[in-house]
Amino acid sequence: MDLMLAYDSSRNARIALDTVKTMFAPVKPDVTLISVVEDVGSSTAGVDDMFNDQYRAQKEGAEAAAAELVAEGWTAKVLLAEGDARKMILRAVAERQPDLLVMARHSHKPDKVPLGFIAKRLDALVEEFDHMTFGSTSAFLARRVNCPLLIIPTHAE
Repeated sequence: MDLMLAYDSSRNARIALDTVKTMFAPVKPDVTLISVVEDVGSSTAGVDDMFNDQYRAQKEGAEAAAAELVAEGWTAKVLLAEGDARKMILRAVAERQPDLLVMARHSHKPDKVPLGFIAKRLDALVEEFDHMTFGSTSAFLARRVNCPLLIIPTHAE
């Protein structure tokens, strides 16, 4: 069995990873962690540094999650992509044809970072505009992927 897990090192992605480990422990499918780094979307002087920092953080987080799976006897690899998460995950699913795509449902609970309350408010504003325009990533993929999609709830800890 081949499983693809959308993974961005966030609290929600961690919940999805833990759920996959629990649900699929008896089977231990081959897991591809797909991590999409989205364009920062600004033309300010520090945008390249911001993108590079985000890319490095997501790469390290996805590689650490894959290493954790491998240490527990799973087969895991990381696929990094740049661009719109919806489109890049859809493309990866079309190309890799996993048996199942797993992703966390978005929640408005911020990761535990300094000034997270500011990030939460900004994320909520961007998310609302994005949702009005395109719909959520999971809703977008549910309508388009050619494999089953498992969306993990993230509201409870």
